[in-house]
Amino acid sequence: MKALTLVIEETRADNPVAQALIEELDAHLIPLYPSESHHGYSVEKLLAQGVVLFVARQDAAVAACGGVQLFGAEFGEIKRMYVRPAFRGLGLAKAILAHLESFTASRGVPLLRLETGIHQREAITLYERMDYTQIGPFGPYREDPLSLFYEKRLDEK
Repeated sequence: MKALTLVIEETRADNPVAQALIEELDAHLIPLYPSESHHGYSVEKLLAQGVVLFVARQDAAVAACGGVQLFGAEFGEIKRMYVRPAFRGLGLAKAILAHLESFTASRGVPLLRLETGIHQREAITLYERMDYTQIGPFGPYREDPLSLFYEKRLDEK
């Protein structure tokens, strides 16, 4: 049996491949939450805020994405994590998350944070399995019954 090949590469948010993934993610999330509970950055905002975005390819097929916005040396925030349905269950979300953690730690940033919606059960399970701890709102976020917030110290490994 042939081993699967996973490649994770940095890309720009306005790359057509990345844009397609972001559009798919929005199509999935927008019906689940009211507009005031949508915190996902647009392609333009990803670029303007300097989010470093990565795309994962499984056997050359575009499968997933995830990004991180660095807030100086204080913390990084995970942005736009998504795995296409056909590629779920293969460990790609865990691989992207580990890549984002490694990238953030390599920049000397000791803490990674994120916001996710309460309807993202698979994401919540992943974050908790990967040692993320639930916290209160941070940065621009406010209390929202439809949002959960997590963080992980990267300097305690």
